[in-house]
Amino acid sequence: MAKKIAKPEPASAEVKPAKTDKAKVVKEKAKVKKAAKSTAVTIISDEHKAVIPHSRFSDFDIALFQSGKHYKLYEKLGSHVVEHNGVVGTYFAVWAPNAHYVSVIANFNGWNKASHALYIRWDGSGIWEGFIPNVGVGEIYKYFINSSTGEDLEKSDPFALRWEVPPLTGSIVADTFYEWKDASWMANRYQHNGLDKPYSVYEVHLGSWARDFDKPDEFYNYEQLADMLVPYVKDMGFTHVEFMPIAEHPYYPSWGYQVSGYYAASSRYGTPQQLMLLIERFHQEGIGVILDWVPSHFPGDAMALYNFDGTHLYEHADMRKGFHPDWKSYIFNYGRNEVRAFLISNAIFWLDRYHVDGLRVDAVASMLYLDYSREHGEWETNIYGGNENLEAISFLKEFNEACYSHFPDIQTIAEESTSFTGVSRPVFLGGLGFGMKWMMGWMHDTIKYFSEDPINRKYHHSVLTFSLLYAFTENFMLPFSHDEVVYGKGSMLRKMPGDEWQQFANLRLVYSYMFTHPGAKLLFMGAEFGQGDEWNFQNALPWHVLEYPNHQGIRQTVMALNLLYKTEPALYEKAFAPEGFEWIDGGNANDSVLAFVRKGHDAKNDLLIVLNMTPVSRHDFRVGVPAAGNWKEIFNSDTQKFWGSGITNNVTLKSETVSWHGKDNSINIILSPLAASVFKRV
Repeated sequence: MAKKIAKPEPASAEVKPAKTDKAKVVKEKAKVKKAAKSTAVTIISDEHKAVIPHSRFSDFDIALFQSGKHYKLYEKLGSHVVEHNGVVGTYFAVWAPNAHYVSVIANFNGWNKASHALYIRWDGSGIWEGFIPNVGVGEIYKYFINSSTGEDLEKSDPFALRWEVPPLTGSIVADTFYEWKDASWMANRYQHNGLDKPYSVYEVHLGSWARDFDKPDEFYNYEQLADMLVPYVKDMGFTHVEFMPIAEHPYYPSWGYQVSGYYAASSRYGTPQQLMLLIERFHQEGIGVILDWVPSHFPGDAMALYNFDGTHLYEHADMRKGFHPDWKSYIFNYGRNEVRAFLISNAIFWLDRYHVDGLRVDAVASMLYLDYSREHGEWETNIYGGNENLEAISFLKEFNEACYSHFPDIQTIAEESTSFTGVSRPVFLGGLGFGMKWMMGWMHDTIKYFSEDPINRKYHHSVLTFSLLYAFTENFMLPFSHDEVVYGKGSMLRKMPGDEWQQFANLRLVYSYMFTHPGAKLLFMGAEFGQGDEWNFQNALPWHVLEYPNHQGIRQTVMALNLLYKTEPALYEKAFAPEGFEWIDGGNANDSVLAFVRKGHDAKNDLLIVLNMTPVSRHDFRVGVPAAGNWKEIFNSDTQKFWGSGITNNVTLKSETVSWHGKDNSINIILSPLAASVFKRV
């Protein structure tokens, strides 16, 4: 094949429309400076000819982009294998409005910044684009950018669909083509994602859920995980699985929360199609998939979004708004239309191309407040003198409206820890528009209460009952998440007081409390079998402990609770409405006992729940019931199968016309030690 010598090229020309505005072209040309400083000679194959002018953008696309309303930018920006004039190649497009010169550097041109310059559009959009023949899927590339400050940068593609395996950082030309086999799930998932349906989530970090015993330093890929994780989640009875961030993140110890490649599934675990297979397999088993999504901040890696074209393009230039002091990362400029379009397009991308069923939005509290983790003088008020980040609030509302308008049968979930009003209320009612919100206060209060020795719990009774004062102000999800089992906080098991038996009994009890409390549920991996040590992202979960009956008992408890939750309508039909809950006795601090009723649409399905937070069992313990009849214990966390003591109510109890707890009828029960009992009329 003929070879030719590549010479340094001038800065790129403009892509011209059929009718060119000459004044604009002259103006754009005046901005262009020669930035190719290297005179290095590189041999370039004829098949990779210089960049050919080509565009996938219409005038309408540009108008939407500049107004922040283009929600499918992934169809335009980035790298796309296309056919142009009968030749197959790759179209490249990147937003870099303050660049003087942009070129594609790649293996095919020896990473020569002078050989394949892109063309700046004439419309002031700041988009550089062009078509390179005979470049296809698998090509590794970056963008060389010479900025208006004279700075030379090498940047990964913000819209790349795949990256090299870290620590390498090159973008890879890829596609998201996949022949999906989950049509039945997609057509009917509204029946699984509704707020009146059971919603029990298993939170997973893919890199540390499991690893090959013989190769502990290697990750399973998405396809291998499909063979192990899917049947496990199904066997446990969870309705949904939530992946901690799987968008590309070069720094593994960030757990995925320092995202660099927002449109790329992490190459640590395989290809985009392998991830699609994993999601498809979950769907085929009737399990929804939620992704953690991080629009709150991004790292300052030199090859990624920070200082992208030599200016603060994606982040705020004012570091009082643009730098996050806790995570040493950078905050998106939510007031910039193109940045809003980048982020909302990213959310739509995962819902569209990967068929995910929900997005859990990380660190929403940090987005809502200008003074979040900042001292006096480190932040600036909004135009009204307040501390609310009005641009971020507007962005979150638009994000939720876009997601639900395109995919009405999904859920968006906010990790939000403040008392901000209306997080899970519709935008048209003044809310942020999320479907659900993590109930962080409940999580902290519950862990605080259960860490107390049972002898002292009567002095902290209100800590446990406080959540019902605000339980229906939002659509709450009750999380025992990864954040509670790291940084010296200990595992869920080791938060429990007492000897070994009491620790396991307390853990079974706290899970029973979560599953019977109003709201959706979330449990972090390892907690479902009582992991002893806190989570270590560098290692696989300690699966060997399931050889022991106490850990197996915790696992069996969670399986039974998931089954109870999914088969008893009273636990989910009115999970977010006050009509679905009634206290029987919330004030028995002296005995550390709670009794309440959960209600569904049909009164015959009402459940009576009694929780005993002490290791003392009590016989002939009278409890008021909402209706006369025969009451049967359908769940008890103290059964021997769960490694309990086996002190249970194993006979049907006929109610008596003895007024108790303000009810006309009552039953006498055995109060099992450190246990939850659930009764139903039969």
